[in-house]
Amino acid sequence: MRDADLINRWINRRAFLGRSLTSLGSIAVSAMLAPKQGAAGVREGFGVVQPRHHVPRCKRVIFLTMAGGPSHLETFDYKPELAKMHGQPMPESLTKGQPIAQLQGAKLVCLAPQHEFRRVGQSGQEISVLFPYLHRVADELCIIRSMRTEAINHDPAHTFMNTGTTISGRPSMGAWIWYGLGSESDNLPGFVVLTSTGRSGQNQPIASRQWSAGFLPSRYQGVHFRSKGEPVLYVGNPPGVTAGRQKDIVDTTAALDRLLLDSIGDPEIATRVAQYEMAFRMQSSIPELMDFSREDRRTLELYGTKGGDGSFAANCLLARRLAERGVRFIQLYHRDWDHHGGIKNDIAVVAKEVDQACYALITDLKARGMLDETLVVWGGEFGRTPMAQGNGRDHHIKGFSIWLAGGGIKPGITFGATDELGYNAVEDVVEVHDLHATMLHLLGIDHERLTYPFQGRSFRLTDVKGRVVTEILA
Repeated sequence: MRDADLINRWINRRAFLGRSLTSLGSIAVSAMLAPKQGAAGVREGFGVVQPRHHVPRCKRVIFLTMAGGPSHLETFDYKPELAKMHGQPMPESLTKGQPIAQLQGAKLVCLAPQHEFRRVGQSGQEISVLFPYLHRVADELCIIRSMRTEAINHDPAHTFMNTGTTISGRPSMGAWIWYGLGSESDNLPGFVVLTSTGRSGQNQPIASRQWSAGFLPSRYQGVHFRSKGEPVLYVGNPPGVTAGRQKDIVDTTAALDRLLLDSIGDPEIATRVAQYEMAFRMQSSIPELMDFSREDRRTLELYGTKGGDGSFAANCLLARRLAERGVRFIQLYHRDWDHHGGIKNDIAVVAKEVDQACYALITDLKARGMLDETLVVWGGEFGRTPMAQGNGRDHHIKGFSIWLAGGGIKPGITFGATDELGYNAVEDVVEVHDLHATMLHLLGIDHERLTYPFQGRSFRLTDVKGRVVTEILA
């Protein structure tokens, strides 16, 4: 065959594929931009899990991330035996050959719990005195004392907690959930991130890739709302630009993008169209979202904030408002838990910063009939060592505590246990993959069936692991 014939055939094939992609691309954009309607005209969202794999127990997740690694030994896992061994060497049988962050080669000495615990509520939950407000909702909490993770330093540990792997570039749990279920809101993203910083100065940086969409379409990445000022940069129009003129720009840009999509078929162009549309709708929804003047005095007093002040309390109130408006996954980071030294005083400071707000969030959601349909998760990327690091504690991955509330979780129970010194999770161990599997299960998703093809294999949030912790389900 002549070279000219080969070139013509190649061009014709390319034209055919291009025309095919035109139709497929247009269909994809239409599907992304047109709200789906159920039999009763109710919006179903854009998720790929339609219908749900099983009956869901909740609609959304609020994940309260205590960045830095809260010590379970001063919060939710009291160890009287550790108190008795204060100042004595840690048993080598526990520590020999185990991963340690900054205490490698140091003399390992027991450090007693630095604060007392009390049994509170009708359930008798044992909780630190640092959380007097949480004592009031102890009967709503499911405390897991047997968490375990795989990464011993902050950034990879956050990556593992968020994505189920220490390999950067994988989708975060919020992105998976938005991809799977879509958003109940037309005017807000399905995954919103809020950050706050504590006063004691133990503030590790948080990278934006922690809420990345990874290899999922980029429209599913989390949107970081700032805690002060405009929550989203450039959400407002500059002087002289009206909503009508802005819509003309958005429509024209979308039309140009569709022409490019028709030409080359890149799915990220469809994502760009959808994001322009979402950004335009957010210009009207964000001011209303941030108008805390509509909150009554009792609610503001409940949280201990007037809103918009950059505090964890303000973010908890905003999280409730986002949940009301259909946001599927809301993640709050509060950075102040990395207590390598001065743990007795500093953990008291940060506990006070979050205690009332956590109580208020649970109480407020329950009063509005939303707690049963909202899963609230509280925890850090790991725990802290029973061994002293001066007057603080090092990073610890073998056993730590989190708590959950609402959303189909059995209330007023403590699940799992660490050994008598709080070193190893020894009873009903819960891995991070198990937490993810349980969270997806409560949302009506089978964690083994929510997958995405990438680089020749099907990936999922739980990778090849994970079990639903049925023992903690209501």
